[in-house]
Amino acid sequence: MAVSRMPVLWFLLGAVLTLGVGVSSAEGSRSRRHYDFFIRKANYTRLCHRKSILTVNGRFPGPTIYARKGDVVTVDVHNQGDKNVTIHWHGVDQPRNPWSDGPEFITQCPIQPGASFAYRIVLSWEEGTLWWHAHSDLDRATVHGAIVIRPRRGSSYPFKKPHKDIPIFLGEWWKGNVRQLLADALQTGGEFQPSDANTINGQPGYLFPCSRDGTFTLPVEHGKTYMLRLINAALANEFFFAVAGQAGTASPWSGPTRRM
Repeated sequence: MAVSRMPVLWFLLGAVLTLGVGVSSAEGSRSRRHYDFFIRKANYTRLCHRKSILTVNGRFPGPTIYARKGDVVTVDVHNQGDKNVTIHWHGVDQPRNPWSDGPEFITQCPIQPGASFAYRIVLSWEEGTLWWHAHSDLDRATVHGAIVIRPRRGSSYPFKKPHKDIPIFLGEWWKGNVRQLLADALQTGGEFQPSDANTINGQPGYLFPCSRDGTFTLPVEHGKTYMLRLINAALANEFFFAVAGQAGTASPWSGPTRRM
Protein backbone atom coordinates (compact mmCIF):
# COMPACT_ATOMS: atom_id res chain seq x y z
CA MET A 1 0.00 0.00 0.00
CA ALA A 2 1.43 3.37 -1.01
CA VAL A 3 1.88 5.87 1.78
CA SER A 4 1.37 9.52 0.92
CA ARG A 5 4.29 11.74 1.92
CA MET A 6 2.47 14.99 1.22
CA PRO A 7 1.30 15.60 4.85
CA VAL A 8 4.88 15.10 6.06
CA LEU A 9 6.25 17.51 3.45
CA TRP A 10 3.62 20.12 4.32
CA PHE A 11 4.45 19.71 8.02
CA LEU A 12 8.18 20.24 7.38
CA LEU A 13 7.49 23.25 5.17
CA GLY A 14 5.27 24.73 7.87
CA ALA A 15 7.96 24.17 10.50
CA VAL A 16 10.56 25.92 8.34
CA LEU A 17 8.25 28.87 7.71
CA THR A 18 7.43 29.12 11.41
CA LEU A 19 11.12 29.08 12.31
CA GLY A 20 11.83 31.75 9.72
CA VAL A 21 9.07 33.99 11.07
CA GLY A 22 10.37 33.44 14.61
CA VAL A 23 13.93 34.40 13.69
CA SER A 24 12.74 37.42 11.70
CA SER A 25 10.55 38.62 14.56
CA ALA A 26 13.36 38.23 17.08
CA GLU A 27 15.78 40.22 14.93
CA GLY A 28 13.15 42.84 14.23
CA SER A 29 13.13 43.74 17.92
CA ARG A 30 16.91 44.28 18.05
CA SER A 31 18.55 47.70 17.89
CA ARG A 32 20.55 48.24 14.72
CA ARG A 33 23.85 50.04 14.27
CA HIS A 34 25.77 50.80 11.09
CA TYR A 35 29.42 51.55 10.32
CA ASP A 36 31.39 52.23 7.14
CA PHE A 37 34.97 50.95 6.91
CA PHE A 38 37.19 52.34 4.16
CA ILE A 39 40.32 50.22 3.70
CA ARG A 40 43.10 52.49 2.46
CA LYS A 41 46.80 53.28 2.79
CA ALA A 42 48.00 56.03 5.12
CA ASN A 43 51.44 57.31 6.07
CA TYR A 44 52.58 56.89 9.68
CA THR A 45 55.88 57.77 11.33
CA ARG A 46 57.28 55.51 14.03
CA LEU A 47 60.86 54.89 15.23
CA CYS A 48 62.16 57.85 13.18
CA HIS A 49 60.90 56.19 10.00
CA ARG A 50 57.87 57.03 7.84
CA LYS A 51 56.05 54.31 5.94
CA SER A 52 52.72 53.55 4.31
CA ILE A 53 50.45 51.12 6.17
CA LEU A 54 47.01 49.68 5.53
CA THR A 55 44.33 51.25 7.73
CA VAL A 56 40.59 51.54 8.23
CA ASN A 57 39.38 55.12 7.72
CA GLY A 58 43.00 56.27 7.90
CA ARG A 59 43.27 55.34 11.58
CA PHE A 60 45.70 53.08 13.44
CA PRO A 61 44.35 51.39 15.49
CA GLY A 62 41.07 51.51 13.65
CA PRO A 63 37.66 52.80 14.81
CA THR A 64 35.85 51.23 17.75
CA ILE A 65 32.47 49.59 17.21
CA TYR A 66 30.09 50.39 20.07
CA ALA A 67 26.98 48.27 20.60
CA ARG A 68 24.82 46.64 23.25
CA LYS A 69 24.15 42.99 23.89
CA GLY A 70 21.48 41.81 21.44
CA ASP A 71 22.16 44.47 18.79
CA VAL A 72 22.56 43.84 15.07
CA VAL A 73 25.58 45.63 13.59
CA THR A 74 26.10 46.11 9.86
CA VAL A 75 29.50 47.14 8.54
CA ASP A 76 30.00 48.10 4.90
CA VAL A 77 33.67 47.49 4.04
CA HIS A 78 34.97 49.39 1.01
CA ASN A 79 38.36 48.21 -0.23
CA GLN A 80 40.26 51.26 -1.49
CA GLY A 81 43.61 49.49 -1.17
CA ASP A 82 45.57 47.53 -3.76
CA LYS A 83 45.28 44.02 -2.26
CA ASN A 84 42.46 41.64 -1.37
CA VAL A 85 41.19 41.91 2.20
CA THR A 86 38.58 40.50 4.59
CA ILE A 87 37.52 41.45 8.13
CA HIS A 88 36.97 38.99 10.99
CA TRP A 89 34.91 39.76 14.11
CA HIS A 90 37.00 38.04 16.75
CA GLY A 91 34.92 36.33 19.44
CA VAL A 92 31.55 36.84 17.73
CA ASP A 93 29.51 33.72 17.01
CA GLN A 94 28.00 33.60 13.53
CA PRO A 95 25.30 30.88 13.62
CA ARG A 96 23.53 30.59 10.25
CA ASN A 97 25.64 33.57 9.14
CA PRO A 98 29.09 32.17 8.22
CA TRP A 99 29.59 34.45 5.21
CA SER A 100 30.04 37.36 7.63
CA ASP A 101 32.78 35.64 9.65
CA GLY A 102 35.69 36.86 7.54
CA PRO A 103 38.40 34.20 6.93
CA GLU A 104 39.31 34.56 3.26
CA PHE A 105 38.72 31.55 0.99
CA ILE A 106 37.06 29.71 3.91
CA THR A 107 33.78 31.47 4.63
CA GLN A 108 33.99 34.14 1.93
CA CYS A 109 35.90 35.26 -1.11
CA PRO A 110 38.19 38.20 -0.33
CA ILE A 111 37.04 41.74 -1.04
CA GLN A 112 38.93 42.78 -4.15
CA PRO A 113 40.39 46.28 -4.66
CA GLY A 114 37.60 48.66 -5.63
CA ALA A 115 34.88 46.34 -4.31
CA SER A 116 32.68 46.47 -1.21
CA PHE A 117 31.11 43.89 1.08
CA ALA A 118 28.35 44.22 3.68
CA TYR A 119 28.95 42.36 6.94
CA ARG A 120 26.04 41.61 9.23
CA ILE A 121 26.88 40.84 12.87
CA VAL A 122 24.23 39.59 15.31
CA LEU A 123 25.36 40.01 18.93
CA SER A 124 23.15 37.33 20.46
CA TRP A 125 24.97 36.60 23.72
CA GLU A 126 28.26 38.49 23.38
CA GLU A 127 29.05 41.16 25.95
CA GLY A 128 32.26 42.84 27.01
CA THR A 129 35.41 43.47 24.98
CA LEU A 130 35.97 41.85 21.58
CA TRP A 131 37.85 43.07 18.53
CA TRP A 132 37.84 43.03 14.77
CA HIS A 133 40.84 42.57 12.48
CA ALA A 134 41.82 41.83 8.90
CA HIS A 135 41.88 38.12 8.11
CA SER A 136 44.01 38.27 4.97
CA ASP A 137 47.77 37.62 5.04
CA LEU A 138 49.20 39.64 7.97
CA ASP A 139 47.17 42.79 7.36
CA ARG A 140 45.82 42.58 10.91
CA ALA A 141 49.16 44.02 12.08
CA THR A 142 47.64 47.45 11.37
CA VAL A 143 44.03 46.74 10.38
CA HIS A 144 42.27 46.17 13.69
CA GLY A 145 39.98 47.84 16.21
CA ALA A 146 37.86 47.21 19.29
CA ILE A 147 34.29 45.98 19.65
CA VAL A 148 32.77 47.33 22.87
CA ILE A 149 29.54 45.53 23.78
CA ARG A 150 27.77 47.08 26.74
CA PRO A 151 24.98 45.39 28.77
CA ARG A 152 21.42 45.55 27.47
CA ARG A 153 19.48 48.68 28.33
CA GLY A 154 18.07 48.27 31.81
CA SER A 155 20.96 46.01 32.84
CA SER A 156 24.04 47.18 34.70
CA TYR A 157 27.64 46.24 35.42
CA PRO A 158 28.25 44.09 38.52
CA PHE A 159 30.49 46.86 39.79
CA LYS A 160 30.44 50.64 39.88
CA LYS A 161 29.60 52.05 36.46
CA PRO A 162 32.83 53.38 34.94
CA HIS A 163 33.17 57.07 34.24
CA LYS A 164 34.78 56.14 30.93
CA ASP A 165 35.99 53.04 29.12
CA ILE A 166 39.18 53.03 27.06
CA PRO A 167 40.30 50.34 24.60
CA ILE A 168 43.98 49.53 25.16
CA PHE A 169 45.67 47.77 22.23
CA LEU A 170 48.91 45.94 22.92
CA GLY A 171 50.59 45.53 19.56
CA GLU A 172 53.74 45.59 17.47
CA TRP A 173 55.46 47.76 14.86
CA TRP A 174 57.81 46.79 12.07
CA LYS A 175 59.96 49.23 10.14
CA GLY A 176 59.64 47.02 7.08
CA ASN A 177 56.62 45.92 5.07
CA VAL A 178 54.96 43.08 6.99
CA ARG A 179 53.66 41.32 3.86
CA GLN A 180 57.16 41.38 2.34
CA LEU A 181 58.75 40.14 5.56
CA LEU A 182 56.37 37.17 5.53
CA ALA A 183 57.12 36.45 1.86
CA ASP A 184 60.87 36.55 2.57
CA ALA A 185 60.50 34.13 5.49
CA LEU A 186 58.45 31.69 3.40
CA GLN A 187 60.91 31.85 0.51
CA THR A 188 64.03 31.30 2.61
CA GLY A 189 62.53 28.99 5.22
CA GLY A 190 63.82 31.29 7.93
CA GLU A 191 62.12 32.80 10.95
CA PHE A 192 59.66 35.64 10.55
CA GLN A 193 61.42 38.82 11.67
CA PRO A 194 60.47 39.93 15.20
CA SER A 195 58.87 43.35 15.51
CA ASP A 196 61.04 46.43 16.00
CA ALA A 197 58.88 47.73 18.86
CA ASN A 198 55.95 46.84 21.07
CA THR A 199 53.14 49.39 21.11
CA ILE A 200 50.24 50.63 23.20
CA ASN A 201 47.45 51.99 21.02
CA GLY A 202 49.85 52.20 18.10
CA GLN A 203 52.59 54.10 19.96
CA PRO A 204 55.98 52.56 20.87
CA GLY A 205 56.50 54.62 24.02
CA TYR A 206 59.28 56.85 25.29
CA LEU A 207 61.85 54.00 25.57
CA PHE A 208 62.06 53.80 21.77
CA PRO A 209 63.78 56.30 19.42
CA CYS A 210 61.76 59.33 18.25
CA SER A 211 58.77 58.17 20.32
CA ARG A 212 58.72 60.30 23.46
CA ASP A 213 56.23 62.87 22.10
CA GLY A 214 53.88 60.20 20.79
CA THR A 215 53.66 58.01 23.89
CA PHE A 216 50.07 57.05 24.70
CA THR A 217 48.81 58.87 27.78
CA LEU A 218 45.54 58.55 29.67
CA PRO A 219 44.41 61.61 31.65
CA VAL A 220 42.28 60.61 34.65
CA GLU A 221 40.45 62.36 37.49
CA HIS A 222 40.87 61.46 41.13
CA GLY A 223 38.02 59.40 42.56
CA LYS A 224 36.62 58.27 39.21
CA THR A 225 36.54 54.72 37.88
CA TYR A 226 37.88 53.81 34.45
CA MET A 227 37.44 50.59 32.50
CA LEU A 228 40.51 49.59 30.49
CA ARG A 229 39.51 47.17 27.73
CA LEU A 230 42.73 45.25 27.03
CA ILE A 231 43.26 43.65 23.62
CA ASN A 232 46.36 41.80 22.47
CA ALA A 233 46.65 42.69 18.78
CA ALA A 234 50.20 41.34 18.39
CA LEU A 235 50.81 38.77 15.68
CA ALA A 236 52.53 36.26 17.96
CA ASN A 237 53.57 37.89 21.25
CA GLU A 238 52.16 37.54 24.75
CA PHE A 239 52.12 40.52 27.12
CA PHE A 240 51.72 41.30 30.80
CA PHE A 241 49.93 44.51 31.74
CA ALA A 242 49.81 46.44 35.00
CA VAL A 243 49.02 49.94 36.26
CA ALA A 244 51.57 50.84 38.92
CA GLY A 245 50.17 51.69 42.34
CA GLN A 246 46.53 51.12 41.42
CA ALA A 247 43.98 48.48 42.41
CA GLY A 248 41.42 47.20 39.94
CA THR A 249 38.75 44.62 39.17
CA ALA A 250 39.31 42.12 36.35
CA SER A 251 36.45 41.19 34.07
CA PRO A 252 36.36 38.39 31.44
CA TRP A 253 36.93 39.23 27.82
CA SER A 254 33.48 38.12 26.68
CA GLY A 255 30.20 36.83 28.00
CA PRO A 256 28.28 38.49 30.83
CA THR A 257 30.38 41.16 32.52
CA ARG A 258 31.21 39.99 36.03
CA ARG A 259 33.87 40.23 38.69
CA MET A 260 36.79 37.81 38.62
